[in-house]
Amino acid sequence: LQSVKEQDYPSLEIIVVDNNSTDNTVQIARRFTGKVYTQGPERAAQRNFGVKQTEGKYVLYLDADMILSKQVVKECVDACENDSYIALYIPEQIVGRGFWITVRNFERNFYNASCIDAVRFIRRDKFLEIKGFDEKDIGSGPEDWDFDRRIQQTGKVSIIKSCLHHNEGDFDFTKYLKKKSYYTESLDGYARKWGKNDPIIKKQLGAYYRLVGVFIEDGKWKRLIRHPIMTFGLYYLRFMVGVMYMKNKIPLQRRNLRSGNDKQ
Repeated sequence: LQSVKEQDYPSLEIIVVDNNSTDNTVQIARRFTGKVYTQGPERAAQRNFGVKQTEGKYVLYLDADMILSKQVVKECVDACENDSYIALYIPEQIVGRGFWITVRNFERNFYNASCIDAVRFIRRDKFLEIKGFDEKDIGSGPEDWDFDRRIQQTGKVSIIKSCLHHNEGDFDFTKYLKKKSYYTESLDGYARKWGKNDPIIKKQLGAYYRLVGVFIEDGKWKRLIRHPIMTFGLYYLRFMVGVMYMKNKIPLQRRNLRSGNDKQ
């Protein structure tokens, strides 16, 4: 919130949507804005609710662990006004402490403006036109990808140079994998919505693009060669996430099969 206040842009409206937190989030937020709300059950619903409370031409949605560099909003507004973009990607830098945070940041830089990324700065009218994030067919996790795809159908998008910092603190391997596990539970619903043969679905959920393609396209493979230790750490993380995904997927397929047999 402090980083939003410090933006090099003259007029900003701050909306905070909390989900029944038990710490001092609401009290702290009220020091920055009078527009603090409580809404659930998941972040898609919170974001949609928050945008409906806004009055500006553009919206930028952030998570509680993100910090904006000072030029982000100004650069986004200028890009949209001058080049008629309806949405923008914002490069993300992972910050925190320890070796694995450095690996996470190395990995994240490969995703900027790819189909693994999602726009964050959007024209409000376009957001409302596509009815925001999908609260019905997709759970928490891939709703960003779904939103990104639908917003791109309404106009052109791009990426800015200024970044936001995603503060992951001290890296905890167990918590990291649990978080990834929670998000992967909604991937089947996302795939059903767009069709498993959809080319972007094949990239986002397919082994080749997630392990090879996104890291080598557009000359990005040079980074892998220049940083062998980071590359090893990156692939170790991706391997562990892949193992976890398969562990979740097999029981889900069994449940679906049993459900189909019961209906018969």
